[in-house]
Amino acid sequence: MNIAKRHGSKKAKVALARRLAVVMHRMWVDGSEFRWTREDTVSTVAA
Repeated sequence: MNIAKRHGSKKAKVALARRLAVVMHRMWVDGSEFRWTREDTVSTVAA
């Protein structure tokens, strides 16, 4: 929302799409699965 306020909604949409694309590309390359919560990550690291 901060980008939309400063630079307009078109740039905000592009920024969000780029961010999602980067995350999805990393997941594709790693072969990792999507986790809905961060608790899974914390519990596996702590265990």
